[in-house]
Amino acid sequence: MARTTGARLRVLVAGGGVAGQAAAYWLARGGHEVVVVERFPALRASGAQVDLRGQGIEAVERMGLLDQVRAARVDEPGVAFVDGRGRRLGTVMANTSGQGRQTFTSEYEIMRGDLVRILHEATKDDVEHVFDASVTGFEQDGDRVVARFADSSTDDFDLLVAADGQGSRIRQALLPAGEDPYRRLGIHMAYWFVPRTASDDAVRDTFVAPGGRMIMRRSHHPDWTQAYFVLREDSAEARAVHREPVEAQQAFWAGRFADAGWQADRFVAGMRESPGFYSQEALQVRTSTWSRGRVVLVGDAAHCASPFSGMGISAGLVGAHVLAGQVNEHPGDLGAALAAYDAQLRPFVDVVQATVKPRLLALGMPQSRWGVAAVRTATAAALALHVPDLVARRSSTDRGGEWQLPPDPAPVVAAGPTFGQPAGL
Repeated sequence: MARTTGARLRVLVAGGGVAGQAAAYWLARGGHEVVVVERFPALRASGAQVDLRGQGIEAVERMGLLDQVRAARVDEPGVAFVDGRGRRLGTVMANTSGQGRQTFTSEYEIMRGDLVRILHEATKDDVEHVFDASVTGFEQDGDRVVARFADSSTDDFDLLVAADGQGSRIRQALLPAGEDPYRRLGIHMAYWFVPRTASDDAVRDTFVAPGGRMIMRRSHHPDWTQAYFVLREDSAEARAVHREPVEAQQAFWAGRFADAGWQADRFVAGMRESPGFYSQEALQVRTSTWSRGRVVLVGDAAHCASPFSGMGISAGLVGAHVLAGQVNEHPGDLGAALAAYDAQLRPFVDVVQATVKPRLLALGMPQSRWGVAAVRTATAAALALHVPDLVARRSSTDRGGEWQLPPDPAPVVAAGPTFGQPAGL
């Protein structure tokens, strides 16, 4: 298929997750021809619970999808901290006042799969989606970028948008030789699902154990509960295990949490029968550039802030919005468009990434029993005094700071009939 020229661009988006779908939405709404390739054989509408905060909520609202997100929200009214017997030391409730910042849980909690489905429904009639396909490389010149696919085929595009996550292969080819994009926090995470029991209520439970370990339980479905293991360990074995077969990953987590206490045994027992299991290193992606020529990074591929920021999904939605805005403003000069995208978005990303404090994370996940006892005592006192609630309500901004989402990307050519109506109709 021949490339388009002029104001209307032919764009390839590599990755059909949240950031990829959002970028496809705004670029197609601008009148561009957009193709999304996803390496999974079908829409990857799965994953853990995620949240929307600050500018991310506004980005979804700008898409006309906030009502759909509200309807799909997970009921998680607060976060409780428990001891080894499951007794709650105190609970931080979500801030639903509409003022200040969100607390440990957001007013907009949603399963990643549900959010991906909502975004996909908003784009599917105007964007070509190709599943079971992935970009393995590219070449480019001043006029085009040629993408190579896993089946050995190639195709020409005006722009390649890499939305392929924190382990992005395209980013490896884009960055200068020797640049390490990862800021490692020395923390690892795994999550899966176990059958829900009568005692699993809607409030999230959080348990801290010696050895730099944390367990969380979140119940999003009448039949299922989410189990999360979090481990503070800076070792080559921990860093490498996420690339091992699933059986080896599960053995690693079962071994590390064998004596953790609370509900660790229950969660380990349900691990191998889980309908989904995921293991990852919690890290940040920090790069000197987000683009080269006609190739640009978006979402976690560009600026993963780690799950501890609470802003990863929101930053991906915001970044997609900013990228499309600059591409639409400078369709004939992609160099200027991508430079402006970097300049406009990076201050926001810097604020989001700075919310993650490795030393505070380490204090909250101590190695010794004495350290755990101190954390529990301090937590109980802070919750008794309602400190987290007061901080949230009195904050003037959420985790994205005072940065303002720019105006919506203006169409560069006449858009199709679907985009003449609010999204989702």
